[in-house]
Amino acid sequence: MRVLRILRCRPFSTRVLALLLIALAFGIYCYYYAVSPAYPKPANTLNNNENTKALQYVHDSHRELQEKPFTDQCPLVRESAADIDTTTIYPSFDFQPSWLRTKEFWDRTFEDRYEIIKNDSRRPPLKVIVVPHSHNDPGWLKTFEQYFEWKTKNIINNIVQKLHQYPNMTFIWTEMSFLNAWWERSHPVKQKALKKLIKEGRLEITGGGWVMPDEACTHIYALVDQFIEGHQWVKTNLGTSPKTGWSIDPFGHGPTVPYLLDQSGLEGTVIQRIHYAWKQWLAQRQIEEFYWVTNWSEKKPSLIVHNQPFDIYSIKSTCGPHPSVCLGFDFRKIPGEYSEYTAKYEEITDQNLHTKSKTLIDEYDRIGSLTTHNVVLVPLGDDFRYEYGVEFDAQYTNYMKMFNYINNHKDTFNADVSFGTPLDYFNAMKDRHKNIPTLKGDFFVYSDIFSEGKPAYWSGYFTTRPYLKILARQFEHHLRTAEIIFTLVANYIKQSTTLKLISSEKRLEKFYEQLITARRNLGLFQHHDAITGTSKSSVMFDYGTKLFTSIYHCIRLQEAALTTIMLPDPYLHSQSILQSQHEWETYGKQPKQLQASVVDKRKVVLFNSLAEERTDIISIRSNTTSVRVYDTRRKEYVQYQITPIIEIREHGKYVISDTSFDVLFVATVPPLTAVTFNLEEYTNTSQHCVIFCNNCSDKILGSDKTENFTVKKMMPGDIQLENSVLKLLIDRNTGLLRQINRKDNRRRHVVEMQFGAYQSAQRHSGAYLFMPDYDAPEKKVLHQYGSGTSQQDENIIILSGPVSTEITTLYLPLLVHTVKIYNVKDIALSHAVHVENVVDFESPPKNRETELFMRLQTNIQNGEVPEFYTDQNGFQYQKRIKVEKLGIEGNYYPITTMAWLQDEEVRLTLITNHAQGAASYEPGRLEVMLDRRTLYDDHRGIGEGVVDNKPTVFHNWILLEPISADRRKRDTSEHVSGVLNRRNFSPDAKTTIYELPTRTADHLSRTMNYPVNVYVVDTSEVGNVNVKTYQTFIQNFPPDVHLVSLRTITDEVLEQFPSTACFMVLHRPGFSCSLGDGSRRTSARFTAKTLFNGLHISNLTAVSLTGLKTYKSLSGLEDIEIAPLEIKTYKIRF
Repeated sequence: MRVLRILRCRPFSTRVLALLLIALAFGIYCYYYAVSPAYPKPANTLNNNENTKALQYVHDSHRELQEKPFTDQCPLVRESAADIDTTTIYPSFDFQPSWLRTKEFWDRTFEDRYEIIKNDSRRPPLKVIVVPHSHNDPGWLKTFEQYFEWKTKNIINNIVQKLHQYPNMTFIWTEMSFLNAWWERSHPVKQKALKKLIKEGRLEITGGGWVMPDEACTHIYALVDQFIEGHQWVKTNLGTSPKTGWSIDPFGHGPTVPYLLDQSGLEGTVIQRIHYAWKQWLAQRQIEEFYWVTNWSEKKPSLIVHNQPFDIYSIKSTCGPHPSVCLGFDFRKIPGEYSEYTAKYEEITDQNLHTKSKTLIDEYDRIGSLTTHNVVLVPLGDDFRYEYGVEFDAQYTNYMKMFNYINNHKDTFNADVSFGTPLDYFNAMKDRHKNIPTLKGDFFVYSDIFSEGKPAYWSGYFTTRPYLKILARQFEHHLRTAEIIFTLVANYIKQSTTLKLISSEKRLEKFYEQLITARRNLGLFQHHDAITGTSKSSVMFDYGTKLFTSIYHCIRLQEAALTTIMLPDPYLHSQSILQSQHEWETYGKQPKQLQASVVDKRKVVLFNSLAEERTDIISIRSNTTSVRVYDTRRKEYVQYQITPIIEIREHGKYVISDTSFDVLFVATVPPLTAVTFNLEEYTNTSQHCVIFCNNCSDKILGSDKTENFTVKKMMPGDIQLENSVLKLLIDRNTGLLRQINRKDNRRRHVVEMQFGAYQSAQRHSGAYLFMPDYDAPEKKVLHQYGSGTSQQDENIIILSGPVSTEITTLYLPLLVHTVKIYNVKDIALSHAVHVENVVDFESPPKNRETELFMRLQTNIQNGEVPEFYTDQNGFQYQKRIKVEKLGIEGNYYPITTMAWLQDEEVRLTLITNHAQGAASYEPGRLEVMLDRRTLYDDHRGIGEGVVDNKPTVFHNWILLEPISADRRKRDTSEHVSGVLNRRNFSPDAKTTIYELPTRTADHLSRTMNYPVNVYVVDTSEVGNVNVKTYQTFIQNFPPDVHLVSLRTITDEVLEQFPSTACFMVLHRPGFSCSLGDGSRRTSARFTAKTLFNGLHISNLTAVSLTGLKTYKSLSGLEDIEIAPLEIKTYKIRF
């Protein structure tokens, strides 16, 4: 009985329960300790006995995030399967085929197949859709306005007039920027006539974006924004929605634009410029249509992509495989105009009608043989065509004679030919074609052969004119910030019951017209000859001044909106009290930094435009070193340092300014929040940087002045920079990085920084093309700028402080190179190396034929045939494998946010804030092009070289992260059966994990693109004012969802006024689950607690990406669902 009693009672004893609870608690503790990142100890502390209690670091944000319960496990994203994988197939091509000199892939093999197919009675009859078009560049050889006045307005007028005159004719229009310019100047009768043509389906709006965007250099925000601007304009003014895309001139194609068009509800799109070897490969397999799947999506898109089979969109290359024949079917004849097609001009008459019709239908039939369905799309046009009414008449009259003859002789030709639109083509093609393959990857790098009869790789424009590429990204940041602040503040005021805010509301509404202009200027710059840098220098200047003006307007809007929300006294809202820290004064120069005076008891307001908490290093220019920084939200002093401003005098000495200083401080700002920081007068020399410099005189401040900084001579030997996580080894002779050591895993990594330049092959490299001279060695560009001594340390300055440690090496005037690490308790900032390069090519002919690169040579084993990864439009990622048959120009790829290379042990990521070219041409090597100067034209149309280089500041992060042992052991290459059908061209393809950036890299990229906005509180005219400590606009927003935009919709009645509705565009970025900090639990879920502070949402609707289609109404933000890497739009009415 006793044993029985023990068995019955002991499991429920309090002692056993207590032991079980202790064991469970210990297990939970161990689990969370294991999955939480280890934080390094602070490298520096503030030593000040007087204020020990008051001085606290702001380092709790990540700890607070860890303590919150996570709701989602890191989502594992697998590589999608497709019938055609461009990454696998592309290296197998013959890039020097026998037909290269003829410039036509149509050889005897194609002709023989055509003869067989033509006589096959089972083949469906030929159906031809001829699409009249006019390719209008919104800037190239002339500015947007010049083109409009000179050509485009006449073209659109002719479309309206001639399509009314010729009921059988059709036309398409792609660039909404030009159509808007025409609409604003046209008579209502013409507007109605144009809308009637659209309703009849004879004038089709193709693409519908503000421009036909480039696909290599554009960033996801600007791409989406210009499509929204264009599509909303079409819907508002024309009452229709685009059904098809038309991207015939971008220099290479990627999967992002087709994805965005698919998400916008379009049914098909046309592409043109892809590598000549791809043209041949697809033609051989009768593949001209495919579904372009992203590398990460399991869902097949509904949008069909059609590839035009021949070189370019002019009539010479579109009627068939033989340009010499097609020249005879361009019937444009303008008095005084002479070209290759006028020499072959032959009007259609009764005498030549049969012969010409037979020749034309044979060419069309040859195109049909490149497909299985025998439906052919034939563009009929060229750049800025149909500006004369007589061209409309000539093309229509001559083609209709042939069309009627062909259609009336079915027994002879067995064909149906008519004018039509791309929508007509896709409808006809889909009726016959049911087995459309899928394709993944991209079509970079584009190469043509039709100019010189030899390969020419268009990889130069990835980098051309970097000053403007960076300016465009800075503009994007300021526009996005202005959009978000405007939407939140304007609706906050509208819902407020305070009558005193009415004047503030009116003041904000006045900015809305400038906001619309800013959207359109950013959209205009996404044009494929704008952000690419491939227009004439005068046109690029025009683009730049437009960007510059709109940056100014966006910043003024930000200031006005934040003043309204941060200053409780409404009578002060009309004063310019909040002022942006930066003054954008002159196009072509860097913005100036305003100086904050402690004497005026200055405050600064920081605004975080991201929907995630962030810790950043903020720099404020001050006129005194006696300063400290107070966070009014957290009610504590923050970690800071005083950094010297060092000027270079004519005698070569470095002079330390005694009137201007930089105050660096650590700021943690919650999501979508404005926070006030106070600058207080306070002396603590322990927070001053120590200067190590052999060329800085300690007497330069004057004997009667107090020395603010300790200046020391550099110690012998190589240089080490160190924080709690990293130790950098710097070459003493060059001042450049040699090694990065991770203290946490005691691993040493060779990361050797190099600068050099490719020399252009004369008269080859240009704005578009990258053609280095293989007979000339790489230029060692830095040698001529050294001091000539064995030790280059006279060119080196080291600044060591409690917040950052940095080394600057000066190769003046070409390069000022700075490497910096941070001594702060933040995972991202402490683990990354910041690189800044200031490049000045000076005036030509200096640095002629120079294509400058920055190279990282590492010991990473990324393959004997090197592999690396590039982003695509800051949206998705693509594996790149060196094509050994090609030179460096064919192995340069576009990046817009980052690139990385990796082996089984480690990954090195280089993060950038603008579009540039990148390559991994040798094992362990990653390089990016910085700037290019080519004196000669590359014969692709602009007729000049690139010599308008401007002093440019480049920023990068370098991130070195270990790959987990679990990942190395895991077999991630299991075969997926039943997915790949018989048309698969990579039968051995296996599914693997889709490679994504780490969480840290993703965060650093986003914070670099969208830095904290800094505003100085100017009380010089109004005296001391009350400023809110902080204002938070959102609560409980999921940290793994990026708020792309919060874009106010224009009022339906009042064109230049805002409504209470907006488009909320969301993107869920992907990140690796097995590298860096990606293994921890995370959240992308909206809940009932997710809300906009002070704002009531009256209606929430899921819509298509650009808002053209309405899907369903949601009860609240908690109903929002978004999968990894998806981008979605929701319409909110406040």
